[in-house]
Amino acid sequence: MTMDPLLLTGEVDDATARLLRTAAGFAAADLGAPSLLPGWSRGHVLAHLARNADGFVNLLTSARTGEQIPMYASAAARTADIEAGALRPPEEQLDDLRRSADRFAEAVAAMPVPAWAATVETRRGPWPAALLVWGRLRELEIHHVDLIAGYRLADWSPNFGHRLLHEVASGFAKRDDAPAMVLRFDGSSHELVIGDRDRAPVVAGSAAELAAWLTGRDAGTTLTVTPDGQLPRPPEWI
Repeated sequence: MTMDPLLLTGEVDDATARLLRTAAGFAAADLGAPSLLPGWSRGHVLAHLARNADGFVNLLTSARTGEQIPMYASAAARTADIEAGALRPPEEQLDDLRRSADRFAEAVAAMPVPAWAATVETRRGPWPAALLVWGRLRELEIHHVDLIAGYRLADWSPNFGHRLLHEVASGFAKRDDAPAMVLRFDGSSHELVIGDRDRAPVVAGSAAELAAWLTGRDAGTTLTVTPDGQLPRPPEWI
């Protein structure tokens, strides 16, 4: 379950290629259709993914040069760029996705080994530069599902599902608004615990199913709860 950036670049390349194939099939009407994200069309999701790639380029450049470069100029600028980009015709969306992905790949290739030890400032706070490639992979795989265009959580690789589940569960374990639960995945005895184990129900399923449920991408209908009862209600994943 490595998050080594140099080992994950191939997975990012593959995820990018899958996304581009999906985007290449969209007509203008398809881009205007709703995504899984409230208030966002498919066009919004694609515009976000393009600007996200450029945001990660900024962070990689910051790590490489030592210059303090924010991921986005501002939260307002990020929102404005996504709103404007969502309305573009399909060929412009596809070209932007491809070009921004190429810029990201070039920025990763330009990183000297010591630069991966730097800390950069993301929208969520300080982050090790070594996790930026994982962060891009996560964006690609989750938002591909958000497009509601045939790519499903079942298409996530087992390794990706496990990495995402561990990251999300670890984050929830540090939050006061997360309900107590024990996550048991892939039929194994391995568990992730959030909150007080003594009063926590056991929620079981595949790693991908659990991760999709915790991130709000799935209702969790395939998951089981022990003792019998309703699924806990996870907080919003941020």
